[in-house]
Amino acid sequence: MSMSHETGKLYILDSFALLAFLGGEAGMERVQEVLQAAKRRQAHAHMPSICLGEVLYITERERGLSVAQKTLAAIEQMPIDILDATRPRVLAAAHIKANFRVSYADAFAVAAAQEIGATVLTGDPEFAAVESATVIHVEWLPR
Repeated sequence: MSMSHETGKLYILDSFALLAFLGGEAGMERVQEVLQAAKRRQAHAHMPSICLGEVLYITERERGLSVAQKTLAAIEQMPIDILDATRPRVLAAAHIKANFRVSYADAFAVAAAQEIGATVLTGDPEFAAVESATVIHVEWLPR
């Protein structure tokens, strides 16, 4: 299957997308395609550090600390650029959170998508309101 349509495309992975990928859930194949394209430098995958933290706390809560530590080690091997929570990003996320009914972590994903002009890859219905306000572009994963 040709992935030429991915060329240079920027993606933000939220915690929904990465948890679906790690858990082999619906949407896993699409996340895998994006990560494979990123590995070939045909696309770029980014994730806010706040979303990474969300993946890890959910994993630790559900499956324990050692699984969370292995998960972090696995993520660090993936072609995902982790975006630090810099002061400008925190302020942008706070603005998103104030105006939309999204979680704080999701606000960082939205702010990152705005900052770099990326598509958010998610199945989280919270993003629908933000997308309908044409604040960002969302590619919806199956749920």
